[in-house]
Amino acid sequence: MGYMHKVFLTGSGIYGCSNCGTHLALKSNVTSKLYTGQYGRAYLIDEVANVRAGEEEKRNMTTGVHIVKDIMCMDCNHYVGWTYITAFSADQKFKEGKFILEKELICDRSRDWD
Repeated sequence: MGYMHKVFLTGSGIYGCSNCGTHLALKSNVTSKLYTGQYGRAYLIDEVANVRAGEEEKRNMTTGVHIVKDIMCMDCNHYVGWTYITAFSADQKFKEGKFILEKELICDRSRDWD
C-alpha cells in the first residue's frame, strides 16, 4: 500500500478523532444518529476520510450477522468505529459500504472553522 495523505475537510460541521483531532467526516454525511456501538451511541455515515481499515471479521450484531472491518484514525491509529462490508439479511443491505463512527471516540471540530 502506498503513502496515505491526510485530507482536511471543509464545511459547516466536521467530526474528528477524539485522540488527535484528525478530520474524519462531514456532519452532512450522517445518515442516522440512532445506532449503538461498543462505547454507546454511534452514527451511520456515508463517507469518511483519514481512516484505515483492519481485517474483515464476521460479527453477530443486534440486527444480524455482518462482515465488518474496524476503522482507525490514519494519523494516531485510534479505533473510531467500523465499516460494513456484507450484510446477510436483505433488510440490512443498505448498510453495505457505510461506516459507523462511535460518538464517544470522535469530537466536534466545527468550532475550528467558525
